[in-house]
Amino acid sequence: MTLTTILRHTAILGTVAFASCLTSCNTMTTGGAKFSTTFDPPAHRPHNPAAVTVNISTVAQRLYVMEGNRVLLATPCSVGKAGAPTPPGTHRIYSKEPKRRSHSYGEYPMPYWCEFAPAYGMHWGFVKPYPCTHGCVRLPKMAAAKVFAMVSNGTKVHVAASHPEDATIGRTLPVLDDSTMADPPNSYMMSDKVFQDAQYKGNMFID
Repeated sequence: MTLTTILRHTAILGTVAFASCLTSCNTMTTGGAKFSTTFDPPAHRPHNPAAVTVNISTVAQRLYVMEGNRVLLATPCSVGKAGAPTPPGTHRIYSKEPKRRSHSYGEYPMPYWCEFAPAYGMHWGFVKPYPCTHGCVRLPKMAAAKVFAMVSNGTKVHVAASHPEDATIGRTLPVLDDSTMADPPNSYMMSDKVFQDAQYKGNMFID
């Protein structure tokens, strides 16, 4: 799959119906699965931003923003498929770009880019309930905005098959599946509006 489909859940972003879904408390569903465009995980403001780390579980497809043993945010994500896995190990974020475009896949948008290994990063993108990326970690839109705000250059990123949080808060997270949503028009993907629509509306933190 190319990045043409990364943001296909924005295809009806400009319509009244979709705008209503994004601003309401209702959750769009399909086949029992939630679309990532409506998923807004609660986030806690870090007490010590320098102590923030990120745990990514590739088997469960979960991402946790941590401060010591405290979970600040938990979200489903999509990781690399078998032929192009998300690189395991401990990394550090060294580049952040809120309006990143891919240099490999036709200049398609990758909002809230946080690079932790060469050409591998976390960003807003198309989410499926199974590994499907070329190695990057795709996040729901509102989760991506919050993660971007909570991490810094130098933040550690631990990528492993599993993490302890999978058995606790990870089990409570919904299944997200954007695969049935239509592709957005190329004119939209290449415009700056996609980044404007990615901006988080409201208060990010619950405390």
